[in-house]
Amino acid sequence: MGDPAGVGPEITVKVLSSLKAPPYLPIVVGDVNVLKKAIVMLRKDLKIKEVTLPFKGEYAENEILVYPLSDLKNIEFGIPTIEAARESFNYIVHSVELIKSNLASGVVTCPVNKELICRSGKDFTGHTELIAELCNVSSYVMMLLGATLKVSLVTRHIALKDVPKYLSYENVLLTSEITYKALQRDFGIRCPIVAVAGLNPHCGEGGLFGEEEERLIRPVVRHLREKGWDIRGPFSADTIFYRAKNGEFHAVVSMFHDQGLIPIKLLHFSDGVNVTLGLPIVRTSVDHGTAYDIAGRGSADHRSLEMALKVAHEILCNREVSEKGWSLPT
Repeated sequence: MGDPAGVGPEITVKVLSSLKAPPYLPIVVGDVNVLKKAIVMLRKDLKIKEVTLPFKGEYAENEILVYPLSDLKNIEFGIPTIEAARESFNYIVHSVELIKSNLASGVVTCPVNKELICRSGKDFTGHTELIAELCNVSSYVMMLLGATLKVSLVTRHIALKDVPKYLSYENVLLTSEITYKALQRDFGIRCPIVAVAGLNPHCGEGGLFGEEEERLIRPVVRHLREKGWDIRGPFSADTIFYRAKNGEFHAVVSMFHDQGLIPIKLLHFSDGVNVTLGLPIVRTSVDHGTAYDIAGRGSADHRSLEMALKVAHEILCNREVSEKGWSLPT
């Protein structure tokens, strides 16, 4: 459900009220009181049914199934609190435990407040890092995607001035490998084409503007192509996303956060999805924050959450086909 004071409850109600016989059973991990408040605010004709697990019921269009983990009575939309942030952290942890216990198939996360979660006493840098830790996974990749563009990030939430020192042959290689395999396993693309972006203007212009392309990035591309993978680049970041949008590549490996997220936000501001690649479980997320400034007004756009649900289901189906049908590259 995300932060109870943010737009998470609101968009959750909007999406679940619009579903028509989905091919999965959606269960909200969150707070009954907060969701009821969102239902009233949105004037939806919905009932909440609290569930215990394992749940054996059926989907009903006029019901929202909730696995209650908190009992918040004084939450106001748009007014963040440490208590609400602490509970949002617990929702994430319990959701992953449900999947690990085979009581759920995947998790779709709504936005939380990193700063307040940390102030509540939790060691938290983001959903991606926490879920990877809970799954005992050290090698994972953040991918942002929409209908026309998929972008993986080599570095994520670090200062721009620190990006060059965090780039290495190893992490460019790892991101490229995980992205390529995920396109096959999770998105059903048997022969993916992955483009790798350069770090510097014009890919360094032969070392004139930087040497990371020749020292780190090009050797990765060469190595993976020698394995028979269709990895291309490095390409200048000022053209690579245009080419990907037009269908030349299935995904782009971006060197740092804003290099990859600016084109994603430009093309998919309302329907972008965050996917964690390399996990044993399926995890997708909305590609926006808590939006406290509009929480409680009924105006929050729910399309990103709607798309995150669709992508999670797509990945689950593709993994089933992949595991039963054809093998992944080695």
